Amino acid sequence: MVKKLLLPVTVIYTVALVIASLINLSGVPSLGSSFDDKIYHFFAYFGLAVLWISYFKPIKKKYTLTIVLIGLILFGILLELIQHQLNPNRTYDNFDLMANCLGVIIGTLIAARLNIIKLK
Repeated sequence: MVKKLLLPVTVIYTVALVIASLINLSGVPSLGSSFDDKIYHFFAYFGLAVLWISYFKPIKKKYTLTIVLIGLILFGILLELIQHQLNPNRTYDNFDLMANCLGVIIGTLIAARLNIIKLK
């Protein structure tokens, strides 16, 4: 059952992340630090990596995890680069990009290492 739901949940999460990256996000709760935005970026891409790695992990191809990792990093870079083109209230930020990449890397390592979602 979980295996059948994982792909739709992962795709919906990915689409929601794209939408959230391209719209104005006013009223997001503060975490009380000066780098709340970076924390949100980290956890958004951490979740993205966990979902996609969990989906692809049963595939026993030699470079599957590496391809997914690189694809997610490129996805984060692309979104960061185009968000200010589509929304004048959003800007490119190297620190956001670093938070995205760190979230993907750590999410990938944890999902691949601990087998977070056991598929039946």
